[in-house]
Amino acid sequence: MNSNRLKENVLEIYDEALKAADPITCVKDHVNIDGNTFHVDTRKYNLDQFGSIFVIAFGKAASAMAKAIEDMLGKRINDGIVVSNTPPQVKLSKMRFYLTNQPVPDNRSLRAASEVLKLLEKAGKEDLVIFLISGGGSALLAMPASGISLEDKQKATLMLLNSGVDKYGLNAVRKHISQIKGGGLLKKALPSHVVTLILSNVVGDKLDAIASGPTVPDPTTFEDACRVIEALGLEHRIPPQVMVHLEEGGRGNIHETLKEGEFDPNRVQTIIVGNNFKSLIAAEKKAREFGFNTFLLSSQISGEAREVAKVVAAIAFDVERFDTPVKRPACIIYGGETTVTVKGSGKGGRNTETALSFSMEIMGHEIVGLFCGTDGIDGPTDATGAICDGDTRVVARKMNLSARELLSQNDSYRFFKGLGSLVKTGPTGTNVMDIGIVILQ
Repeated sequence: MNSNRLKENVLEIYDEALKAADPITCVKDHVNIDGNTFHVDTRKYNLDQFGSIFVIAFGKAASAMAKAIEDMLGKRINDGIVVSNTPPQVKLSKMRFYLTNQPVPDNRSLRAASEVLKLLEKAGKEDLVIFLISGGGSALLAMPASGISLEDKQKATLMLLNSGVDKYGLNAVRKHISQIKGGGLLKKALPSHVVTLILSNVVGDKLDAIASGPTVPDPTTFEDACRVIEALGLEHRIPPQVMVHLEEGGRGNIHETLKEGEFDPNRVQTIIVGNNFKSLIAAEKKAREFGFNTFLLSSQISGEAREVAKVVAAIAFDVERFDTPVKRPACIIYGGETTVTVKGSGKGGRNTETALSFSMEIMGHEIVGLFCGTDGIDGPTDATGAICDGDTRVVARKMNLSARELLSQNDSYRFFKGLGSLVKTGPTGTNVMDIGIVILQ
């Protein structure tokens, strides 16, 4: 097996997936302007009917999405705010930029949220508010509910992230300890006309889960949030004020998040402009150009990272032995977002953990695997993921790197750093979850 060539192939396939998630392209594929008519998918907006136009962008792709809208609307934009975790790579002249933190909110997240609320106070019934939302928005823009401090929210978020909670559970809690999530921003923007463009980073593209659904109705309740915490066994460890707030909400003493039927749908439009599936289709096309038979497994893979790796390896073994579900040379492609239950004190993210577990399964097999995020950041690291093959674990042993030991310590970053097999792109300016690409010659 020419492992080096296959690794080059898999990296090029991954790069094609990233290009498909370019926020500027994604926005312009769904939105355009013709004279004074603003086209958003099938809806048309006469720009002459609006007194003012306000733009609020937040998330890892905020700057690029804002640039796409500014290129179209230009001087028609009266005011705008962009919030992200990396400085903008594009020039914005009509909007103010705020650098904040992710995945745990900080004081900058609080300040940015305050500025957004001040801007929305200016929006009236005859105005247009455009929200541009992408992954990471939950932490980048934060306004805790009354009675909950930022420190309480930070501690609660960290506990949930380290518990292995899925995004549904995480967001159910986040929404109910926030003033702006769970439709909170839409409440603040109404009765203006509201358009929300979303770059999805959530399995199944569930609108209420992306950035904790700040501009859409919330199907979860205070009781749901309490159940999530109790199921994780965190009720006696999470900050007391958080539990008090959630329990009071469960008793009906605090207003619920925004629900269906509480606003005029004719004044609100919400569309997804880009998602994981779009990137997988682009990856599949590139793989076919290289001569691989492709199998697009799913764009909705979730679960514990190391267990997902075992399932993907099992599929690869069937391809290897039986030429099913696809014949060799084959490329298996999937997307989604796994979780990691942190039990050790090591360093890594869900993608490097997937890669480490996968490398243990495929030892001695002629298989290459790449597991990477699309935002350029895997957990609290500077890598976006890692690449491995059937020789990875053998080479690691010669370097005194124990795959089993480092996996038990959640220390996948150290493993792949030692091998020089980390994939580093730097922040990509987009985020449509994770991508796995497996090749068999």
